[in-house]
Amino acid sequence: MRDRSVQFEKKRLLAVLSVLTFGLTSFFAVVGLEFLVPTTFVLGFFVVVPLVALLGDALPIVESETDGVEVERESAADGPVDELRKRYARGELTDEEFERQLERLLETEDVEATRTRERAFDRE
Repeated sequence: MRDRSVQFEKKRLLAVLSVLTFGLTSFFAVVGLEFLVPTTFVLGFFVVVPLVALLGDALPIVESETDGVEVERESAADGPVDELRKRYARGELTDEEFERQLERLLETEDVEATRTRERAFDRE
């Protein structure tokens, strides 16, 4: 069983670090620990936040942009019309068969697009 560590989006981590730095700086100023105020401010805003911004993708707690994103396997070029064109180019279909099947595909796509639009309007 694989133990998965906690990971954050880069923007969210930068926001949390900025708020935490500001909060700790304010807290130290209010409590009376004035000597920690400049240290916290400089370390937070001038060291930690820029390092995360620059090196964020290389850090183990930062989720890379490709994590959790599924790559679309079938591109638009591999659609049924392109498959039909390939078959025609290989000589598997005659001119009449190609035109007939192409018309059917285009009619079906038009019907499916109309149904999709109708469903979208029904939801609104």
